[in-house]
Amino acid sequence: MELRVLQYFLAIAREESISKAAEVLHITQPTLSRQIKELEEEFQKQLFIRGNRKITLTKDGILLKQYAQEILNLTEKAQRELLKDQEELAGDIYIGGGESATMRLIMRVIVKMQKMYPQVHFHLFSGNAQDVADKLDSGLLDFGIFFDPVNLSQFDYFTLPGKETMGVLMRKDSLLAKYDEITPDLLKNESIILSEQYIVKNEIAGWIGGNERKLNIQVTYNLINNPALLVEEGGGYALTFGNIIQLHDDSPLCFKPLSPRLEEGIHIAWKKYHVFSKQSETFLELLKEEVKEV
Repeated sequence: MELRVLQYFLAIAREESISKAAEVLHITQPTLSRQIKELEEEFQKQLFIRGNRKITLTKDGILLKQYAQEILNLTEKAQRELLKDQEELAGDIYIGGGESATMRLIMRVIVKMQKMYPQVHFHLFSGNAQDVADKLDSGLLDFGIFFDPVNLSQFDYFTLPGKETMGVLMRKDSLLAKYDEITPDLLKNESIILSEQYIVKNEIAGWIGGNERKLNIQVTYNLINNPALLVEEGGGYALTFGNIIQLHDDSPLCFKPLSPRLEEGIHIAWKKYHVFSKQSETFLELLKEEVKEV
């Protein structure tokens, strides 16, 4: 399996047409068809469903698309690292994490590094803990930001200052807005919007004194911005960290912490035994300096 063939495969998946993909790739349609046929024979799997108007991916094709994109991304990353000028600090740093006000610390370090080394470029990925861990483990990220509860035994990491407070995002005119803190009993009969992460559900289960099924979970999410719109429309109460959604005086929403309090630590992690690029090593050093100042 050659990288070139994976690029052909992704072009067809994107264009949903062999003829259009051939035009984009500047090769003949018979050549492209032959390459894809040989790829299917190599895997002994059908990768595309040929329709009258467009081509769609099979289940195996969808799986290959995911891996093919990761393989090509890693290849491009390796090429940039190996071909760059070693005398000047330059290159790319990939950072992933969940949505949190704590990410402001990371952004301050990025700004500082941009001023010092303008040839270093940053790529930010937002996702839940599992998304970030998968990309970190596969080498698509240099660093991952994680919030408790999380199992980081497969990574090296250090803990960042501060904690995130778990609470409830709600409308200001909702029935629960009159309370300063939200107890389990107050939520038991309400429509709940909760993170889809299993480990978060487990913690909420412990907080409520049993399991999360005691809550009426109507919607799950991986990132909070869209669910916040649902809360605005009266779609329920969202359990999330405070300070993620900026709540101004004229905002229809408010945030109330849980009682008993749930406060989560924050960690930055990287692959064990990882050989850092010079720019990643410099970023980590600057971050540690910033943490000392905090």
